[in-house]
Amino acid sequence: MAFGLYIIGDEILSGRRQDGHFAKVRALLAERGLQLSWVSYLGDERERLIESFRRTLSTDDIVFSCGGIGVTPDDHTRQAAAAALGVECVLHPEAEAEIRARFGAETTENRLRLGEFPAGSRIIPNPFNRIPGFTCGHHHFVPGFPEMAWPMIEWLLDNTYRDLHHMSAWRESSVYVPNAHESRLLDMMEAIEREHGVTVFSLPCFGNAERAYPHIELGAKGEPAKVAAAMAAMRHELMLRGLTVQDAADR
Repeated sequence: MAFGLYIIGDEILSGRRQDGHFAKVRALLAERGLQLSWVSYLGDERERLIESFRRTLSTDDIVFSCGGIGVTPDDHTRQAAAAALGVECVLHPEAEAEIRARFGAETTENRLRLGEFPAGSRIIPNPFNRIPGFTCGHHHFVPGFPEMAWPMIEWLLDNTYRDLHHMSAWRESSVYVPNAHESRLLDMMEAIEREHGVTVFSLPCFGNAERAYPHIELGAKGEPAKVAAAMAAMRHELMLRGLTVQDAADR
């Protein structure tokens, strides 16, 4: 199973709001020995949402979707998920109970609409204000507000997917190589990838606040033992070629 992330909202694409979900979800997964396979930013366009949900619902991916589950005219996520599944949005009885418990005598029809989810959904508890999200298969829909979304995603990871924690051994390791040129190192990268069964990557930089000089971050990712062997071979070959090797943080 791969993990995916939808981040939904015109306000993200226009720059009116800055996204924090990508970095946070990546961190929540990493704490549990997991990683994102893909992330997709989508605007509040119902047909595009339907198309995207229909495509990923047909896979085994575990998907978190942040945003667009309110009831204002620009919120289409609930309806798009229902359309992608070919079902109607209906008031979920557990969601209704949570909403009534939250608002009491001030419960209105508009507030109850917050509990209308695709038929057959399961609710995701919201510790912030008790307005739940919903789950369809392995797709989990939460609000766009970080103070709600992040605890809800963490709850899912620690309850629904606890058995996946740290299940797959994976490591990413790299070094910095000052004043190196990718074109002159391609043969080495291809040979190491082929011989050690890892993915080799190269991230050139023309200079930044941390390192003012041009450099390449070279590394490998995959099974820990294979990555360790690949990095040892890479360091050895780089030094044979007269290049300086500087340590970088492993992940």
